[in-house]
Amino acid sequence: MFDLTGMTALVTGASGGIGSAIARSLASQGARLALSGTNAAKLRSFREQLNDEVGGDHVEITCDLSNPEQVEELVPAAIDTLGKLDILVNNAGITRDGLMMRMKDEDWEQVMQVNLNSAFRLMRAATRPMMKAKFGRMISITSVVGTTGNPGQMNYAAAKAGLTGMTKSLAQELASRNITVNCVAPGFIRTAMTDVLPDDQKAALNSRIPMDRMGEGEDIGAAVAYLASKEAGYITGQTLHVNGGMAMI
Repeated sequence: MFDLTGMTALVTGASGGIGSAIARSLASQGARLALSGTNAAKLRSFREQLNDEVGGDHVEITCDLSNPEQVEELVPAAIDTLGKLDILVNNAGITRDGLMMRMKDEDWEQVMQVNLNSAFRLMRAATRPMMKAKFGRMISITSVVGTTGNPGQMNYAAAKAGLTGMTKSLAQELASRNITVNCVAPGFIRTAMTDVLPDDQKAALNSRIPMDRMGEGEDIGAAVAYLASKEAGYITGQTLHVNGGMAMI
C-alpha cells in the first residue's frame, strides 16, 4: 500500500526538520522529488544525503518564497526537471511572532507572503498540468494553531487558517478532475529548536498533550505519504490533525 513508484513531487522547505521528514517519507515510497528551499548549500547537502539513504535521482531547486517572481517559476522548473508533477507539498513557512498591538506591518506581510501567498501561487501553477494529466495531489502543511489560535501568533495562525480555507475551496473546484487537495496540521513536533528547550519547558508542553510527548517529523511524513497515495483518492478538502490528541477537532 501507499506505493508512490513512478510519481513525482515538489516539496517546499525540504531541508528543514519537518520538510526533510516529508521528503524522506515520499522518497522511501518510491517518489522522485524536487526539493525546494532558500539555502542552496543546505539543500544540496540534503539532496545528496537523500540519494544515498533511499536511492533515486532527486533534484534541488533553490527558491525564495518571499519573491513572487521566483515562486511563479518554481512549478514550471520542477516539471521541466521531473517531466511531470503528481504531488505538490506546501511545507515551507516562517514565524514573526509578537503580540498584536506591537506587531509591525512587515511582520504580518512577510508571514502572509511566505506561508499563504506562495502556496496560492504554487497551487495555481500546479492546477493546469494536473488537470491535463487528470491526476494530482496537493497537500499543505498547516498547524493546530490555525484552528485553535495562539497568543503572539496572530499572523501565523491567520496564514494557516487561510491555507485551510483555500484548500477546501480548491478541493471543490478540482474534485471532478481526480485531483485531491488536503492539509496536514501538526501539533507540537520535536525539532532541533525544541531539543534545546529546558526540561521544565518540555514538560509543560508535554502536559498539554494526552500522549505526553511531542510528535516526530516522521509522523507528519507518514500522513503526507498517505494523502499523496492513490489509496487516499476519495479524501479531499480535509485537514488531517497530527497532534497526539492535544486538540481533538
